[in-house]
Amino acid sequence: MANSFENYQKRKLISSYFSVVLSIALVLFLLGILGLLVLNTKKMADRSKEQITISIFLKETAKEVEVEQLQKTLAMSDYTKSATYVSKEEAAEKHSQEIGEDFVDYLGYNPLKNSIDVRLNADFVTSEKVAKIATTLEEKSYVDEVSYDKVLVGIVVQSVEKIGFWILVASAIFTFIAVLLINSSIRLSIYSKRFIIKTMQMVGATKTFIRRPFIWQNIKLGMLGALLALLAIGGVIYYIHTNFQDLGLLEEPYIVAILLVSVFVLGILISYVSTYFATQRFLNLRTDELYY
Repeated sequence: MANSFENYQKRKLISSYFSVVLSIALVLFLLGILGLLVLNTKKMADRSKEQITISIFLKETAKEVEVEQLQKTLAMSDYTKSATYVSKEEAAEKHSQEIGEDFVDYLGYNPLKNSIDVRLNADFVTSEKVAKIATTLEEKSYVDEVSYDKVLVGIVVQSVEKIGFWILVASAIFTFIAVLLINSSIRLSIYSKRFIIKTMQMVGATKTFIRRPFIWQNIKLGMLGALLALLAIGGVIYYIHTNFQDLGLLEEPYIVAILLVSVFVLGILISYVSTYFATQRFLNLRTDELYY
């Protein structure tokens, strides 16, 4: 009978530890994925912004030296990501491929103009800055027209701002929920030992002495849960990097390293704080209050 009871207690203890580790691992995994999203939001937003193109159409009278000088000026400008010269012959060939017929033969001449396509650095993609850049370029005597999609610029900027805001809000909410879930799991595991805590206190053990084994035990559980979460996060990162290389997830590996270390430290920190306050709560209860 005694052995059966001991086995039952061991199974119950292992089940309690397993639930704590699983709760910590799942919550830290979700936080890690959310953190990965937050850290890469700016990168993804920048990639979207850098797809915006300003087309500088040149007059037929533009001299070769003027075009070369403009290209050099653009290349040295802070706002330029890339500047590509497109001759009117190249533009005509591309346009013919898009519409499926040779419009030059149909018209008898090429109505397109030589141009320079400029992609901007993300920091300069705002409605005001793009308009200012376009106005400056139009002032040059050999520039016929500067064209860009004003509506698209506005939509991209507004979308990026909204997405960034809601991701931050979601991060704050999920972090709060994560702390609550881990705290609840640890409190439940300590709740089953509340009578042991009170007995130790009644025989003269100090609060620090009583707390220490509980804190150390749950820190170990937190570390184990964090390691499981890191393995899962690593698997997700590997999958994304393998199948979606355009996202450049590992272009800055130190960011990923900081994220993984943060998840591990967070697992330990939350376990410590939750255990400290949970044991403190039961230490402050009167004996008759332990039954409620």
